[in-house]
Amino acid sequence: MAKTTRKARLEEEFLQGYDPNRYERPSVSVDVAVLSARDGALHTVLYRREGPLFADAFALPGGFVGMNESLDAAARRLLRDKGGLEGVFLEQLYTFGAPDRDPRMRVVSVAYYALVDHTRGLAGPGQICRLVVPWEGETGGPVEAVGPDGDEVEFAFDHADVLGLAVKRIRGKLGYTPIGFQLLPESFTLRDLQEVHETVLGREQNKDSFRRRMLQSGQLEATGERQLGVGHRPAELYRFVRRSAI
Repeated sequence: MAKTTRKARLEEEFLQGYDPNRYERPSVSVDVAVLSARDGALHTVLYRREGPLFADAFALPGGFVGMNESLDAAARRLLRDKGGLEGVFLEQLYTFGAPDRDPRMRVVSVAYYALVDHTRGLAGPGQICRLVVPWEGETGGPVEAVGPDGDEVEFAFDHADVLGLAVKRIRGKLGYTPIGFQLLPESFTLRDLQEVHETVLGREQNKDSFRRRMLQSGQLEATGERQLGVGHRPAELYRFVRRSAI
């Protein structure tokens, strides 16, 4: 007990005399790469910047981390405030720390990626932009984006690289985790599931082998319902039996 008390006293004395300004330190921010799949392409949420720095360029939902805020909490806050999204799959992606990535000062950004069913609406200032991935497989690299007006957007900071890494990550995880289900609504057809895989991977899948593999995976169960309001024979609807297991 005496040793413990002495140790606590020494730590308290050290902290009382510690100068936090002794060392230079960077600011910490969080950026969130939102990904959804629709119409055969990946889409993301970007917002147009105002002010003198990267004026009119497009940025990911992001911002600085509060002093009493965890990284995860900051990511959820920024996704809500700038993307208008809550309750979606969110996972830490990578830390971007190039010394010159932000012209204002030394900023280290912890990037996250969020996966969203394309039917979810936006409530924040963000806009849905279509991604153009100029590389195959898991080559990696920056991506391009097309805005709502059909024009290619200019990215702020290194956000083209952040999005590129997010695409590479989900392409790599698609084959061994059920991550693709996070891009679908609660119930879906096998065709919907195949289209998500094709959109993420950027290549077609053999219909018969894909369906056989999915049905044998143990990850699906039939809902007992079929599509409504379609001009063809209604397809059977399925759901993911372990929706949160990633």
